[in-house]
Amino acid sequence: MLAQFGYVGILLLIAIGFTVIIPVLPMLLKLIGLIPQKKNSEKNMSYECGMTTIGKTQVQFNFRYYFFAVLFVLLDMLTIFLYPWAVNIKDLGAGGLVAVGIFLLILTVGYLYAWRKGALQWK
Repeated sequence: MLAQFGYVGILLLIAIGFTVIIPVLPMLLKLIGLIPQKKNSEKNMSYECGMTTIGKTQVQFNFRYYFFAVLFVLLDMLTIFLYPWAVNIKDLGAGGLVAVGIFLLILTVGYLYAWRKGALQWK
């Protein structure tokens, strides 16, 4: 049993190592001099269409786009959680039905709350 926890410990050390090494590695390479640091005006020029921008270059997007994207992801997750339940509905029995009912009830209450607050209206 201790050997199984040893594998988990090794995996944890590798994960912590990658988490520390990946951000530190570019800084070390910059200090050593392997990454060039020459500043050039051409590096700051636009590269997408080759033309310099005129006026304001940053466009502000409406928050509703992001809200509806998150709502779409949540509904996809709903599908992901309901699919295994639908496949094993005979094996789960009444307990599975009650659990999914509670899950859907919580989602419905949250959806109705957002609807009531006007969060789903496009203004």
